[in-house]
Amino acid sequence: MLEHKDDFHGSDLERIEEIYGINKDEIVSFSANVNPLGISPLLRKTVSEEIDCISSYPDREYRELKTVIAQYLNTSPEKIIPGNGSTELISMIIDIKRPKKTLIIGPTYSEYEREISLSGGKSYYYQLKEKRDFKLDMGDINESLRNDMDMLIICNPNNPTSTAINRSDLRSIMDICKERDIFVMVDETYIEFVEDREKTEGIPLTDYYNNLFIIRGVSKFFAAPGLRLGYAVTGNRDLIREVGKRMNPWTINSLAETAGKVMFKDSSYIDETVKLIREERKYVTDRLKTMSATIKIYEPSANFILFRVDSENVNADTLFDSCIRQKMMIRNCCTFPFLDNRYVRICFMKHEDNVRLLDVISGLLQ
Repeated sequence: MLEHKDDFHGSDLERIEEIYGINKDEIVSFSANVNPLGISPLLRKTVSEEIDCISSYPDREYRELKTVIAQYLNTSPEKIIPGNGSTELISMIIDIKRPKKTLIIGPTYSEYEREISLSGGKSYYYQLKEKRDFKLDMGDINESLRNDMDMLIICNPNNPTSTAINRSDLRSIMDICKERDIFVMVDETYIEFVEDREKTEGIPLTDYYNNLFIIRGVSKFFAAPGLRLGYAVTGNRDLIREVGKRMNPWTINSLAETAGKVMFKDSSYIDETVKLIREERKYVTDRLKTMSATIKIYEPSANFILFRVDSENVNADTLFDSCIRQKMMIRNCCTFPFLDNRYVRICFMKHEDNVRLLDVISGLLQ
């Protein structure tokens, strides 16, 4: 095994290629959390036919794109803010709100803390407890939401724990935050993978709370991270105008605009994705449960699962090394707050790939 402390993100295939000497195109990434079906067939066909769109500027207001997204979400186009990936929108809202103190529910995505720091604010963590299987304690979060907090950031479902907060609990959190004048940003990057999506997604709450800002993108569910297309939903009209003033014109290119007007309409692809993830989530979870007494799994809501290895001889480092040598990339979660190199995250891929990965993990634990 290589003696190095490199941490690899799902997009770091070039680094893997350099260190391990493996062709990146031969690697199955269980780390990137991207839909294993690839891009929508309707999108593939349309983009090739509409390639000439790059000869023209996109609509500066993105009217048709907003309408399509709104129809997909069953909400109003006036509440949609398109952006150059979810990262632009995260950065934009933090730059506008300039929170001095932000509470982040974690362990979670590191970009939130980074953006808070760049804006001159301080981040505080509400720690999801391992003894509760990383599920939110509503009584505890109430006490953590002090009056001096300016912002709350929630990833729902959360990365890397794959736990989710239902809409009823989110509404209770919003009531607390509204009373205490705390702005809430909810990152719903993985919401489409949730089985009870209609009971989990927070977009209907934007009709009632003007301190709520929900962010989504197309990188994971629609397997299109290279498009850099994201969008936010909020019922706060003043905030929408403020974002409009600050956002650069044509931040979404013509190709991404064209793609966005197509992919949300591919119902067959959407249904197939939901079915695949539902089936593979059950298969992977059930097999991990029976694999070894040295593995503890945490029930997943999204398209990935977090588990802990309690073996004396095996940890996330050894698992990563063994899997990548078989051209399969998993995520060592030691760089997430509150986690160490006993924690591993894998996303659900096509069945044959999941079988191959679990065979390697099982063999290592025997």
